[in-house]
Amino acid sequence: MASKAVCPGSFDPITYGHLDIISRGAKVFDELHIVVLNNSSKEPAFSVEERMELIRSVTKDIPNIKVDSYRGLLVNYAREVNANAIIRGLRAVSDFEYEMQITSMNRVLHEELETFFIMTNNQYSFLSSSIVKEVAHYGGDISELVPPQVEEALVTKYNVKK
Repeated sequence: MASKAVCPGSFDPITYGHLDIISRGAKVFDELHIVVLNNSSKEPAFSVEERMELIRSVTKDIPNIKVDSYRGLLVNYAREVNANAIIRGLRAVSDFEYEMQITSMNRVLHEELETFFIMTNNQYSFLSSSIVKEVAHYGGDISELVPPQVEEALVTKYNVKK
């Protein structure tokens, strides 16, 4: 049986931290579905379609990746694509409590679905999409934080000069 995993997130925008988790997850699973979810508690800078296109652009060299979006419970998406695992990235201890709550609920909803946590590379442990958007909004240098395609999209979005 082929191993399939889902890697969910809002990816608004995708960062080098996300790519670290994605590329490492893609080495472990036969197929990795990057799933753009809408976080109702956040106001996104990019539409779901724009986020998906940016993800496709920066992961085009990883052959076993599929990019999708979903509205609803992640466990239902996992069932639809026959995934047997979820990959979640952890930056710091502060992420763990929240992730444990989600994992515990997912376990109640879909007992066979395993969750794997991948610690992000230390150089990205501070990195979040929110920080990237804030820095980009004020014209700061984000070239070390996101791929060039994402940097360009943010510069255009916020109408700032590099």
